[in-house]
Amino acid sequence: MHPDPPASGAHPPATPVQNEADWRPSKFVQTRRGLRASRDRAEVYVGSRLSADQSAQALERAIREHARGRLLDLGAGKAPLYGTYRPLVDTVTCIDWARSLHGTDYLDATADLNEGIPYPDGSFDTVLSSSVFEHLRRPQFAFEETARVMASGGSLILHVPFYYWLHEEPHDYYRFTEYALRDLASGAGLRVESVRTTGGGLYALADLMARALGPAKPLAAAWVGASGWALSRTPLRKLTEGDRARRFPLGYCMVARKEGAAGSH
Repeated sequence: MHPDPPASGAHPPATPVQNEADWRPSKFVQTRRGLRASRDRAEVYVGSRLSADQSAQALERAIREHARGRLLDLGAGKAPLYGTYRPLVDTVTCIDWARSLHGTDYLDATADLNEGIPYPDGSFDTVLSSSVFEHLRRPQFAFEETARVMASGGSLILHVPFYYWLHEEPHDYYRFTEYALRDLASGAGLRVESVRTTGGGLYALADLMARALGPAKPLAAAWVGASGWALSRTPLRKLTEGDRARRFPLGYCMVARKEGAAGSH
């Protein structure tokens, strides 16, 4: 038996997000060049900008290509991607841990995701989760629960870090390789459509340097991060692409689909 939906309603609530009038961009901001990490130090640590920029680009691309219908933002926090997916979907449901460090203002429900997702089978056409699965103790169970609440034909858009420091301790359990992600998704009955690295090679070196400098020398950390991006626009670009760079990923963005006809809603 799967748990009934939370008391907020028998069906996923209609768009917009809870307290939409108070919603503001947080971790990610939209620019003329696309989605990027906020430069507000209260939102993104200065040493994390490079990796956050890389994940923002990959997530924006995946969301624009695959988000539709009834969307579940799994581990939503401040719903930093709301501005990107809001125009593309019919309904939005945000869920997270009640003790999230990012607050609960935009959540439709709270739950310990280690114990499952409190919605019925086939409730969502799109499940989006960014930087959450590394905090879940049972990753295979998390994938299975995610697949369960997806409708046939639905998509999972998942981002996880790889070269990334310990965070939100002690609830930081895993770093997944591409092969682990593929295996976990397959084990849950999902077909992987793509797994893309978010940063690699030179980016990983610049990111590690920026993090090491950040606490004592934030301006230097910002310069290192910006230099890593700038160098990728020079002939050194080959150090940020290709097979060698792929072996040093900052993270991964995966899209997986639940087989079957597209769900109705």
